[in-house]
Amino acid sequence: MSEPKTELTMYQIADQFIALANQLSQQENDIGKVGTAMRFASARFNAFEASLKSSDLAAEKDHALAWFSDEYKAMLKENLEDHIANPPVAAPKKEQVSDDSVQMFKAD
Repeated sequence: MSEPKTELTMYQIADQFIALANQLSQQENDIGKVGTAMRFASARFNAFEASLKSSDLAAEKDHALAWFSDEYKAMLKENLEDHIANPPVAAPKKEQVSDDSVQMFKAD
């Protein structure tokens, strides 16, 4: 008898992406570059997801954009609040390579 396959949860899958991002951040020594790449990859995959789920993506594009944006904003807000309540222990700073493709954000 074979064991039933256990499906991964959304959080387990996310943890795998985060582990890869952490590995790439150490390899590249540039967390901003990896974050930008993850956002691009997410946008690209979500556009693909929308194209498969939509019968008329051109007509539903604005709705898809709003839905995915709202989902991301809610997830980001929750995680920002978690990091405010539980700040990560910072590793010693390494010299970062300048990357013009990554923009820094600052509060005004």
